Amino acid sequence: MSKHTADFVTQGKRVLDIERAAIDDLYDSVNEHFSEACEIMLTCKGRVIVTGMGKSGHIGNKIAATLASTGTPAFFVHPGEASHGDLGMITSQDVVLAMSNSGETQEVLSIIPVIKRLGVPLISLTGNQNSTLARLADVHIIVAVSEEACPLGLAPTASTTASLVMGDALAVALLNARGFTADDFALSHPGGSLGRRLLLRVSDLMHQGERLPKVRQDDIISDALLEMSRKGLGMTAIVDDQDLLLGIFTDGDLRRILDQQIDIHHTPISSVMTARCTTVRPETLAAEALKIMEDKKINGLLVVNQQQTPVGAFNMHDLLRAGVI
Repeated sequence: MSKHTADFVTQGKRVLDIERAAIDDLYDSVNEHFSEACEIMLTCKGRVIVTGMGKSGHIGNKIAATLASTGTPAFFVHPGEASHGDLGMITSQDVVLAMSNSGETQEVLSIIPVIKRLGVPLISLTGNQNSTLARLADVHIIVAVSEEACPLGLAPTASTTASLVMGDALAVALLNARGFTADDFALSHPGGSLGRRLLLRVSDLMHQGERLPKVRQDDIISDALLEMSRKGLGMTAIVDDQDLLLGIFTDGDLRRILDQQIDIHHTPISSVMTARCTTVRPETLAAEALKIMEDKKINGLLVVNQQQTPVGAFNMHDLLRAGVI
């Protein structure tokens, strides 16, 4: 290890120590002011407008996105642009969350009079409780840090981390208060992999109709093997004359009967099938079906309707192709 490498490691760990301490110091800021801010945002009939300049603006952008994706309508307004027309996006039904480490950022302070004239509640996050922004706010949450991780004390580092964490605390507290669910989250993230995991149903990926492997209870084992080969799912459903599910036969079952030297050309499939097999309904979430398969250590599942008639089948490969795994 070179001297420079050792210095890199030392400095990196120093930064983590400083920023960890900054987060620890936030505990006292989660108090009655924090609760009041949450109550204002929870009862807001419009949207939460987040604003901030420079690095605070970057953090504000992320906080607005987190609020919006967890059930609190929100968006970011740049304070510089707000003075040149974007203030028109703020209505009397909204709440403004203004961020400034110093609490004296001119671009932010310049839009406060308009916010006040609109009667819009103002929540501020600053590192200085005696600052102008803190004093003008209806509710102020202190996010002060004892030192920045930057050794020059110039680049916002620990202070932006503290603001980001406080924003997450607000968003999650509101999420819980709203009873926001995984389904709600998925509806706002339909294009991402998480959305696919949360929204996808078994009916969206199962093989059905002519693609569903299925044989009758009195068919012989070799017929069942041909059906499994044609459909390529490594299993087949076994049904009675009313098309009700009696059991399943899988590749694993085949290996077991071969060890027993059973005559596959004369033995009915019903004598070697697995009865009372695990099934799911078409409306089952794909992620839930995956959990069932993992818990039971099986590679495929049959899908049945309310009458216990097989309507579909799928395996791990289908879940993989759908992005559930």
